[in-house]
Amino acid sequence: MAKLSIKPLADRVLIEPMAAETKTASGLYIPDTAKEKPQKGKVVAVGPGTKDEKVTVVVGDTVLYGKYAGTELKLEGTEYLMMRESDILAII
Repeated sequence: MAKLSIKPLADRVLIEPMAAETKTASGLYIPDTAKEKPQKGKVVAVGPGTKDEKVTVVVGDTVLYGKYAGTELKLEGTEYLMMRESDILAII
C-alpha cells in the first residue's frame, strides 16, 4: 500500500472497509442489490487523540464498526471511512 497523504485529526480513524460477502455459508451467491454494507475493516491511519484520551487502535488493526458509522471518502481510487474512535465497536 502506498503512503496516504491524509492524516486524521484528534480521535478520528481512517478505515479501509473489507469486501462484502459474495457467497453465503450454504454456497448461494448474493447479488449486488442484496449485499449489506461491510461492518469490518482495516485501520490505515490514526489521529493523535485528544488531550484527555489517547487513541487505542493502531494502524493495521482489524476492527468492527456500526453499520452507518463514519463518513465515506474516496482517495486515490480506494474507498475509505473516516470515523471517531468511539464509533468502533471492537478490535478483532
